[in-house]
Amino acid sequence: MGKYQEYSEYRSWNNKWISCLPASWQLVPLKYICSGFVKDGPHETPKFTDDGIPFLSVDGIQDNKLVFNGCRYISEEDHVRYSMKCHPKQGDVLLGKAASVGKVAYVDSNIDFNVWSPLAVITAKSNKYGKYIYYCLQSSMLQAQCEVFANSNTQKNLGMNTIDNLDMPLPSEHEADVITNFLDHETAKIDTLIEKQHQLIKLLKEKRQAVISHAVTKGLNPQAPMKDSGVEWLGEVPEHWDVGRLGYYSRVINGSTPSKVNLSYWDKKEVPWLSSGSVNQYNITTASDYISEKALKECSVELLPVGTLVMGMIGQGKTRGMSAITRIEATINQNLAAIIPDSRLDSEYGYLVLQAAYNEIRECARGGNQAALNCELISNFKVTIPPIDEQKQIVVDINTKLNRFDQIIKKTMDFVELSQERRTALISAAVTGKIDVRNWQAPTSQQQALEQTAQVE
Repeated sequence: MGKYQEYSEYRSWNNKWISCLPASWQLVPLKYICSGFVKDGPHETPKFTDDGIPFLSVDGIQDNKLVFNGCRYISEEDHVRYSMKCHPKQGDVLLGKAASVGKVAYVDSNIDFNVWSPLAVITAKSNKYGKYIYYCLQSSMLQAQCEVFANSNTQKNLGMNTIDNLDMPLPSEHEADVITNFLDHETAKIDTLIEKQHQLIKLLKEKRQAVISHAVTKGLNPQAPMKDSGVEWLGEVPEHWDVGRLGYYSRVINGSTPSKVNLSYWDKKEVPWLSSGSVNQYNITTASDYISEKALKECSVELLPVGTLVMGMIGQGKTRGMSAITRIEATINQNLAAIIPDSRLDSEYGYLVLQAAYNEIRECARGGNQAALNCELISNFKVTIPPIDEQKQIVVDINTKLNRFDQIIKKTMDFVELSQERRTALISAAVTGKIDVRNWQAPTSQQQALEQTAQVE
């Protein structure tokens, strides 16, 4: 951004968020450039329908865009009633004001929809300021205000009056329009680059999973004689491997949560205790909480040895079916299953098998909308069991390959993070006048596009 020009004259401001702006700009409350006060959706839970009018909450904003796929719906009658208070239209800006405070999206289509109370609807007093407000709210200056002013009880929340009075840099309508056009063009290039990196990460993760699946179903020797496993997801496996119930090669149990009413179970932080979130880490080295030795003796919890495989049993998200390995002795709650391998099953190999079988294990869950696994289902799940020495060899070989994948994935994720930081920096510089883009024009040739891309870098 060093190649962009600055304004010729700046004016100092005694403001916590910005020290100076171009001399012709103002610093105003957000409501000053809106057609009215900021509005929000109903503070009640509607009766949702299978179809009808899309009804968005803060989870309907992803990557600064509105996402209608998988959204909730309300009836036409409720929509009419809620629209008397708030009805977002094309050109409005939506701001997350509860939970995910600071999420921003621009309404760029005329689709008829409505919003819930976690979203604020901002209507600019002119079309040229609408998109400018959208970009301003993504800047470091405005995100910092949202973070500082958010009240936090059980979750963060921005008050409506606070949003109305957020400090906003204000250029002329013409400048705001030019800044918007500039940022539309430049952020689109950055967003395209980020999307390509996300696609690469997805591809790498798929290939990583394929490497694991091949190793635990076909082995390392491509010349090995094969046999039908009798299990659909396994297909053919090496002839000398065993295929059997996971529970035949391990002990599968679950735990419990000692009564919170009995303070003596929790007052002494003596024994590590794991909850379902623990499976999000491959190596479990820290506890979710701790219970007392008394709880260990009196409650339905067992101290698990190092090397135990732990699996999430409930949840509609990714937790159900996920697994990890304990690197500490620990107890678990009732939402986890502990798989304690015997001498025929290497825990590291077992972890690879469970990773490969993640989708198949999830499909075993029972219970309709609240589908869950249980110890019996996990015990009966069929897995491959090579000779123990071969298990260890597979672990060494696959971990070497996985490390290469993980390094590439990390570098790609770092690049995405850097690109997102550059995007925010460019937006912040443009909407606070640190760079002067008044003479910017969209490139009309490939050469001009390359030159402007070089300036951004």
